[in-house]
Amino acid sequence: MATSLRELRARIRSTEATKKITRAMELIAASRIIKAQQRAHAATPYARELTRAVSAVATFTDVDHPLTTEHPDPKRAAVVIITSDRGLAGAYSSSVLREAERLISKLHGGDGKEVDLYVCGRKGISYFTFRQRELAETWSGFSDSPEFANARAVGDAVVKAFVAGTDRPDAAATEGDHGSSEDEEKADKDREAVDEVHVVFTRFRSMLVQQPDVIRLLPLEVVEGSDTPDEGDLLPLYEFEPSADEVLDALLPKYVTSRIFACLLQAAASELAARQRAMKSATDNADDLIEKYTRVANQARQAGITQEISEIVGGANALADATAE
Repeated sequence: MATSLRELRARIRSTEATKKITRAMELIAASRIIKAQQRAHAATPYARELTRAVSAVATFTDVDHPLTTEHPDPKRAAVVIITSDRGLAGAYSSSVLREAERLISKLHGGDGKEVDLYVCGRKGISYFTFRQRELAETWSGFSDSPEFANARAVGDAVVKAFVAGTDRPDAAATEGDHGSSEDEEKADKDREAVDEVHVVFTRFRSMLVQQPDVIRLLPLEVVEGSDTPDEGDLLPLYEFEPSADEVLDALLPKYVTSRIFACLLQAAASELAARQRAMKSATDNADDLIEKYTRVANQARQAGITQEISEIVGGANALADATAE
């Protein structure tokens, strides 16, 4: 009985130590989520207005640009999957991966397209690597605090894959702020072009609701100015310098980068919210477990005391009977 009591006390101490860790992680996630939520909300208006501007330009011009032109017979699609670098966030990464697998099945099985995977986050990389799935590009180390440079790296990769095989300049050359080696240029030429780009991420709805979502990033879906103008209405006038082609070559990669950055910020806020909720649940479960172990330990201690008292009383009675005889 004493051995069982020691084991219970050791379990209580271990559970209390785990509770301290989960409580600390809950507080850390709670302190970071406000900033992540503010960054996501701050980036949303810029991404929305840039999307409107690019959509309007694509609507009211007759420029045949590859980033705005639907492929007549798409054969290959790129899927950008945004997961987390660390665990202890409940079903956050698994929900994104399930949505990604659903999209891959639809593209590959239903539409007959080949799929190239571009994965952000160690959880997604480990998931596909374990299943021996080929990955086109991977990024990690910034899931809970992404920077614009991270979004630019992802955007450059998908734009290069999308414009491969065309005479359009790639994103890196358009941005003009970083070059590429000869090996990278050769790999870009050998890379097979994709006809579509999809992004799978988690959209931050509230502190309690984070929803996996899928958007088609390329080719650009024209949503502004789709209605036929009435007779007599004035259409917006755009003047391009030096030309509409060169303006779109410079503008559309920035649009792609801004949309990916907005998705990364939404995913970061969702990850922190999921981690806070998971750690709060773990802390509550640790409290319940400590209470359970304490109750069982008290019962074991009381049973041990009762047994010792019974043995003492029994020994005293036996001694008294022997003395009386």
